[in-house]
Amino acid sequence: MLSKYKYHIWLHITVLIFGLTGILGKLITIDSYLLVWYRTMIAVIVLFVYFLLTKFSLKISKKELLKTLGVGVIIAIHWVTFFEAIKQSNVSVALVCFSSSTLFTSLIEPLYFKRKIKVYELIFGVVIILGLYFIFSFEFKYLIGMTLSIVSAALASWFTVLNGILIKETKAKTISFYELLGAFVVVGIYLLFSIEGDFSQLELSMSDFKWLLILGTVCTAFAFIVSVEVMKKISPYTVTMSVNLEPIYSIVLAILIWPESETMSYGFYLGSTIVIATIFLNALFKNKAVK
Repeated sequence: MLSKYKYHIWLHITVLIFGLTGILGKLITIDSYLLVWYRTMIAVIVLFVYFLLTKFSLKISKKELLKTLGVGVIIAIHWVTFFEAIKQSNVSVALVCFSSSTLFTSLIEPLYFKRKIKVYELIFGVVIILGLYFIFSFEFKYLIGMTLSIVSAALASWFTVLNGILIKETKAKTISFYELLGAFVVVGIYLLFSIEGDFSQLELSMSDFKWLLILGTVCTAFAFIVSVEVMKKISPYTVTMSVNLEPIYSIVLAILIWPESETMSYGFYLGSTIVIATIFLNALFKNKAVK
């Protein structure tokens, strides 16, 4: 039984680990830029050691390298806005608003792959906007956090579509490594100018260091390695449906850890249900379309 479903089990473990990202974002107290810089640095080091031990080649053409590093810049801004959204609101609000990435993907993907926008994608897009409207109406105090989360969702959709193009010429592992490297470098350049030579601003408390180590190793490097292996064995539809559980896992964990700050209004849960249900329906329609 375990042997038969081991890849499905690992898939859900990976999704749960990805869901911990939001939780750790709230636990880590440092600035969002510094958080992303340390996260990418730890992940790049861990992945480099892993590739060195497994003798995986990171060779890439100069043209593809520049493209991949460029996507890394988008990822860096995506992560900074995501973690800042959590700090400006909470895990539940940020994760649900981030789920709007489905809407942005349906709009961005046709532009790059030169296909028509499907009718059901437009309908689902309108429904997601309706769900977000409920959340905005009842949780207006989190306006900045919600806005940042939606911006982060748009950026996530953009780099996901770009990865769909890059993957045709470069291996997934190679792409991810250089994207993380690109994110690390661009945030590092920003920090270099922003701290103005005061390197004491880069100091970490023992608590932040502990959570960052988990974020960089388990939630980034390890989760990436496992997810790549799992995707070789499981259908894209199953993977998509499982990944859609990420905000649910995160919200449940957040409520269990911080019941006072994470328990929201009726309107929030109504809007969240609309958004998450639409995401699952979108995956279902896409699977039927592929068949």
